[in-house]
Amino acid sequence: MDIKGKIIQKMEPVGGVSKAGNQWKKQEYVLETLDSYPKKVKFDFFGDRADQYPLEVGDVITLSYDIESREFNGRWYTDIRGFKAMKEDPNMVAAAAPYPPAAGAPAPAPAPAPDGGMAPPAPIDNTFEQGGVGDDLPF
Repeated sequence: MDIKGKIIQKMEPVGGVSKAGNQWKKQEYVLETLDSYPKKVKFDFFGDRADQYPLEVGDVITLSYDIESREFNGRWYTDIRGFKAMKEDPNMVAAAAPYPPAAGAPAPAPAPAPDGGMAPPAPIDNTFEQGGVGDDLPF
């Protein structure tokens, strides 16, 4: 799965040694989507990918990720694990980002019908009002 957004926070890297004696490293970030109603998404790069994709606050990226859940002591934990990050040109993204119209701005006029006039309204289905086939009410 992919998501596009801007890095708004970079946490301190975390690392350690597993039970098997292997070194591990994790780098966490928070991404804010570029939607009209932005969402914040915390994700991480684990292992070698933590060094492979060095990101900084302000970078606009397309993140490829997997969602992974695991159980520990009867509770479930979910991670968004990035496996690829492609940096975008922030100038191109800003020009293409959809923004809602400004408050008080006039609404766009409806498009005219192909013949130049307004399209006729859709027919109204009043089968129930006429006691037709769909009338299954007991009164």
